[in-house]
Amino acid sequence: MANNAFGIDLGTSNIKIYNRTDDSVFSEKNMIAIENKKTLFAYGNSAFEMYEKAPGNIKISYPLSNGVIADIQNMETLIKYFMGDLMKNNIKPADYYIAVPWDVTEVEKRAFKDLIKESNVKARKVMVVDKAVADGLGLGIDVKNSQGVLVVNVGFDTTEISILSLGGIVLSKLIKVGGRKFDEAIKAAIRREYSLIIGGKTAENVKIALSELEAQNCGAIVYGRDIVTGLPVEREIPTSLVDDCMTEHFNTIIDNIKVILERTPPELAADIYRHGVYLTGGASQVNKLAQLMSKGTGLKVNVSEHPSESVALGLAKIINDDNYKSVAYAIEGMSK
Repeated sequence: MANNAFGIDLGTSNIKIYNRTDDSVFSEKNMIAIENKKTLFAYGNSAFEMYEKAPGNIKISYPLSNGVIADIQNMETLIKYFMGDLMKNNIKPADYYIAVPWDVTEVEKRAFKDLIKESNVKARKVMVVDKAVADGLGLGIDVKNSQGVLVVNVGFDTTEISILSLGGIVLSKLIKVGGRKFDEAIKAAIRREYSLIIGGKTAENVKIALSELEAQNCGAIVYGRDIVTGLPVEREIPTSLVDDCMTEHFNTIIDNIKVILERTPPELAADIYRHGVYLTGGASQVNKLAQLMSKGTGLKVNVSEHPSESVALGLAKIINDDNYKSVAYAIEGMSK
């Protein structure tokens, strides 16, 4: 069995890579900064540091959009550099397991495989794993039994709602609601109520700190530009405003869970009623989402302990446990 193996979860916001050699999960921002349209200026967390602050000649972008690869060239560059960092610039032949969303076209799936092949990382073989199945394994669920499991992964751009049974996906739906939509709602509400323009990073920080601020019973301090005067200002924003502006998006997720549940075979529905919903993904910890989901569906909501890493941890199980090897597959029509 190959010793060198990596599990890659390409998130829109973060890339997570499981490294079998030291049994660790590497996580960095999935961002690239290009200077004068051709020179790599920064990547990963250092590119994110410059985001919304860079001059016009430096373009900072996410190569992924809505869970699929939007900019293959920059994504190849990122994979090459991240793998170089992990292998200390001594890239050795390795097996790669990559998680892909279920609800995408065959062409988009193939792009994930091509990406690894074209990144000059000496891939011996590239195996594909359905993201929801990896999620289930990462949450500690034995996905190969006949129990029905409902996994909801709330990411940066998308939310994937899936019903798993017998190591496969019975039903799945990918909707374009996630952490980015929550941030945009916060920005819009603050602009509307306080005539204040804030950046995406500020909105994200408010979202992350929300439950802590509510526990302390204090508002969120934000810095931005006043629309009327054009000057930089500081404002305290009540947490209730932030909660209310995100509710619409939470309801969209809950409505889509209900749509999936309505289509679920009765025997699987009975299992789901017993076990509840498994909630994971980087944006799943947003304040009040789990409570509203439980209220809206009438089901218990199990929140992941490591929400942003659950897919990578699932890939780790597939790489290390022969019992789960069968859930990974090669895409037909391509040489291994």
